[in-house]
Amino acid sequence: MRIWVDADACPGAIKEILYRAAERVGIPLVLVANQPLTTPRSPWVSAVRVAAGFDVADHYIVTHLEHGDLVITADIPLAAEVLEHGGEAINPRGERYSRDTIRERLVMRDFMDLMRGTGEVTGGPPPLGQADRQAFANALDRLLAKRSD
Repeated sequence: MRIWVDADACPGAIKEILYRAAERVGIPLVLVANQPLTTPRSPWVSAVRVAAGFDVADHYIVTHLEHGDLVITADIPLAAEVLEHGGEAINPRGERYSRDTIRERLVMRDFMDLMRGTGEVTGGPPPLGQADRQAFANALDRLLAKRSD
């Protein structure tokens, strides 16, 4: 198993949790971004810089994903592709994407894009708080524990 991170928009606090988890359980962690990344020196942590462009990092992750890998992303279309390819996905707030809910999330995402396009909706999600970081750490621990069983 490998953990992939859609790293361009992943909060630093979440990356720190992932670095510690990779070291603790000895699992490869790969951050994919279209900008340079600084990562800790570790045999478990690596970064891949892809070319700038729409969904280039997403495409890289899906292309290199293996069945059972975990992807950390807030990108709902990427999460849908990950699920289609036999991977698992959670977002930086610790919410797990599932085959049962991904279609509903895609529809809501498209609806919100439409509303933003008409000027009806402004702003994005609230800032990542301590409760969100804890929820992410707990969700990650549950997934990693399930893998080691």
